Amino acid sequence: MAERVHFTAGGVTLAGDLRVPPGDRPRPALVLTGPFTGVKEQVTGLYAARLADAGYVTLAFDHRNFGESEGLPRRHEDPQGKLHDLRAAVSYLRALPGVDGDRVGVVGICLGAGYALRFAAFDPRVKVFVGIAGAYNDPYAMRSGMTEQGYAQALASFSEVLERQDQGGEPEYLPAVAASGEAAMPGDEPFAYYGTERSAAPSWVNEVTRASIRELITVDNMMGADFLSPKPGLIVHGVVDRFCSPEGAEEAYKRMGEPKKIVWLDARLHIDLYDTEPYVTQAVTETTAFLTTHL
Repeated sequence: MAERVHFTAGGVTLAGDLRVPPGDRPRPALVLTGPFTGVKEQVTGLYAARLADAGYVTLAFDHRNFGESEGLPRRHEDPQGKLHDLRAAVSYLRALPGVDGDRVGVVGICLGAGYALRFAAFDPRVKVFVGIAGAYNDPYAMRSGMTEQGYAQALASFSEVLERQDQGGEPEYLPAVAASGEAAMPGDEPFAYYGTERSAAPSWVNEVTRASIRELITVDNMMGADFLSPKPGLIVHGVVDRFCSPEGAEEAYKRMGEPKKIVWLDARLHIDLYDTEPYVTQAVTETTAFLTTHL
């Protein structure tokens, strides 16, 4: 059973769901961070519940600007803010009487895996990293995929958006998902999850700031792989993924030092690892086995 909790990160109040397994002894704890635009009742909530059943105290929460957490502009991706949120989440967990403060890990799914990797690499309180269906954003890879000209044009367009905002204009938004037409995550697959009852959550809204895309193409979370060791790291990824490339997962794994492990699941859609069996159970099983050894 989840308990609604609140904690602060740099003056911003964040809302989370805390799950504490029964028993009196202090337990290891996990902070979860999830997909772009996601809220705690969706992917992170599912994994938090499953990992709590496995004996871990879990905290799934809404990052600043999203869901039930505070923060402006609403539904704006704030990479540095997300790292602050994760730091505050670990501080909150370590203060709980039912948590073994020396056994705290971070689990990231989709975009959250990249943030979890970068965060874990530089916070010595975090003892283990797990990334599931991860997006390990890297501006070098982004520029290569978009071509130098395309990348420069994208940066110019986002600068125009932000300049209008700097001069007093309102933040500009676009749909988070759309089956057709412009969206931050266009196409049938994201819409099949977010655009239907499949992921229904009262606090999720189908929009995101246009400037959020600039953050996604400029943030470097892949660098965390270079600094994670000797902290243990696990990557779980589908063999086919059109949205978070297997090549990116392989690159993160190669750049991580020991101890590390990568597990390839026979999933064919990115969102298979959001809520579809047997893939979620397989991911949870691999995660708990790794945590049993390393946390």
